[in-house]
Amino acid sequence: LRNKQAMSAIKQSVCFNPFNRDDITPEQLAAAAAKIGYKSVEMAAEEHWPLIKDHGLDIAIVVGHASLPDGLNKPENHDRIEDELRANIDLAVANGIPALICFSGNREGKSEEEGLANCVAGLRRVTAAAEEKGITLCMELLNSRVNHPDYQCDRTAWGVAMCRAVGSPRVKLLHDIYHMQIMEGDLIRNITDYIDHIGHFHTAGNPGRQDLDDEQEIYYPPIMQAIAHTDYQGYVGHEYRPKADTIASLEHAFSVCDV
Repeated sequence: LRNKQAMSAIKQSVCFNPFNRDDITPEQLAAAAAKIGYKSVEMAAEEHWPLIKDHGLDIAIVVGHASLPDGLNKPENHDRIEDELRANIDLAVANGIPALICFSGNREGKSEEEGLANCVAGLRRVTAAAEEKGITLCMELLNSRVNHPDYQCDRTAWGVAMCRAVGSPRVKLLHDIYHMQIMEGDLIRNITDYIDHIGHFHTAGNPGRQDLDDEQEIYYPPIMQAIAHTDYQGYVGHEYRPKADTIASLEHAFSVCDV
């Protein structure tokens, strides 16, 4: 598996929390990820970072600021989020973490235009620091129909418009394939059309947000092939709840996405 991964254009990553379950310890999770051929374990608490690195794994991305529903689309949050992002940019540099997750927050009555303008203004406060230190800020695309009602950055085109308005090569999107299947479908077209604005991917099966198996509707191999045929150099992180054995699920997800 290691040799196959070395030839693959897709660098696969494990999201720590959904796989850190009762049937496996953090040590076993990191060891299994490395053995299977994963390149990263992401979104773990800082206490686990040394363990991840001890197994030769990267930490592809971590959360950059609080919080998902209360984010950058509210100007009253900008001072706080700027402080949090600046601190986490420095922490990311010190630990070799290339990217941080950002959140638009919930609309709470804001129009698409107002929310976008507020996110742009908030991100511009930290783009110089991100560019100087080589850290990519990835605004996460999430569905507002099932999991995150009222979340504003819920369409690829909206996120791309935000990135273009910010105008920094260090502001991109975290394209969650599961969430965007729920909101808009047309996954391969949107991914390939907007790949220059995507800094990270997440996967999960839909419906259910579980394994990438034949009981869900997203067919991942051609999606991964489409990504591999672009110049994308980032990671694809698996963020779902395994139905059964954690390590077996990790092995299966890896094989599905190993193009």
